[in-house]
Amino acid sequence: MAVMNMVDALNSALDNELERDPRVVVLGEDVGRDGGVFRVTQSLLKKYGELRVVDTPLAESAIVGASLGMSLNGLKPVAEVQFDGFTYATFDQLFSHVARMRTRTRGRFTAPLVVRFPYGGLVRALEHHSESPEAFFCHFPGLKVVAPSSPYEAKGLLIAAIRDPDPVIFMEPKRLYRAIKEDVPETPYIIPLGEARVVQEGSDVTIVSYGSMLQSCLEAVKLVAGAASCEVIDLRTLTPWDERTVIDSVGKTGRLVIVHEAPRNCGLGGEIAATIQQKCFYKLSAPIARVTSWDIITPLPKMETRHFPSVSRIAKAIIETATLQ
Repeated sequence: MAVMNMVDALNSALDNELERDPRVVVLGEDVGRDGGVFRVTQSLLKKYGELRVVDTPLAESAIVGASLGMSLNGLKPVAEVQFDGFTYATFDQLFSHVARMRTRTRGRFTAPLVVRFPYGGLVRALEHHSESPEAFFCHFPGLKVVAPSSPYEAKGLLIAAIRDPDPVIFMEPKRLYRAIKEDVPETPYIIPLGEARVVQEGSDVTIVSYGSMLQSCLEAVKLVAGAASCEVIDLRTLTPWDERTVIDSVGKTGRLVIVHEAPRNCGLGGEIAATIQQKCFYKLSAPIARVTSWDIITPLPKMETRHFPSVSRIAKAIIETATLQ
């Protein structure tokens, strides 16, 4: 066991899997000599060599396209895209080919690859560097989507993603890269994909979130302590999301607040709300609340604190939902 931040935990996961499985290959812009833009792949080139830790040209579509070819020929590529806003260049490869491979070949082939990238705002970054594009990936069948909320979660989920037989989009909340430290095993372990985590039990209202917003939710819960008993759920996997855990929780509390930093329109929160409304209608005691970013292009740093869900905005939604009759 060692004390790690999320960067350390992700690096440990990659190190463990590169050592365990000779088929694993890491590739992306600056992942080798520079250790990645956030240093997640630091020291891996020196340990495993340039055939397994590959610096690529500045071409996101080519990175994912090459990863697809590798995966079809027996390798397990882990591709890094430097920032959330750069993933748009990968859509053709991911949606037209990677996600369809199992269906297209009637199960003869799949694409066991991972595309990992930092996502989210509140780090005072430039355009294309502070976005939350999970809804695109969640909407398209054939992809699994994961967003960890802490160092321990990040390592176990990344190892599970690398070992998964299908393509996984792995979204790393950049705001948490060095914000949290906790005990993380240095040896490999798996957190199964598709299973949510009940972070805190409560009786008045269920709060569902993931990634960096989970930490904001926990701060908001502290603010409303005494006024509302909150059950907090970390989705972990966004597709397929764990319906049963959320349904069971809402069946107990009768109230639901969903928090994510992506824009509201067609966001994952809408899908969760529709599912719970359909399956828990007679158990709901109040309308389902969503706390999200606004439906605008991510603003530049001066305005970002007004754009992304704040702790106070989350706390307000919790109180309003908990007290509605």
